[in-house]
Amino acid sequence: MDEDQYRKLYHELNPDRCVFEKSINNRRCDCELKRRFLIATREGIACRSKTALAECTLLLNTMRDRSRFALKLVTVTGPVPHNKELRVQAGGLLGLQNMAQPDSKGSGTVFNIHKTVEATLVEYGSIEAIPFSDIIKDISAYKVRKKRTKKSHSKSRRR
Repeated sequence: MDEDQYRKLYHELNPDRCVFEKSINNRRCDCELKRRFLIATREGIACRSKTALAECTLLLNTMRDRSRFALKLVTVTGPVPHNKELRVQAGGLLGLQNMAQPDSKGSGTVFNIHKTVEATLVEYGSIEAIPFSDIIKDISAYKVRKKRTKKSHSKSRRR
């Protein structure tokens, strides 16, 4: 399956794509509203709630906009590079979780994106009222996992 066919099929099967898909697939976050599916060997994440998806989309767009300076992105004319997007998603959600659910502070994992967003909205009233200066610190401090390298097979097998 070529990349164009994959994208077309993906969007047909997943019209409600989870905006935090990268952080969920990276195993840094989880959500009670996710629905996993497979296309060929790739895993996709859909959201089961249009309301939650709208809240998450607004939140993620706001986090991207507010963290541009910290990520050294002056202008964004296309998709954010993968590692920077992962920092915004996972680092931002960890920051929210630390603020809204202090008992989970330092866990390194967001256990439930939906509950974290809901708890934040209850505490601050709206996404615009969230103190993003604290979350930007978590986005800046977030470390993306190093890429795994294949073990070198420099020793030849001679017998």
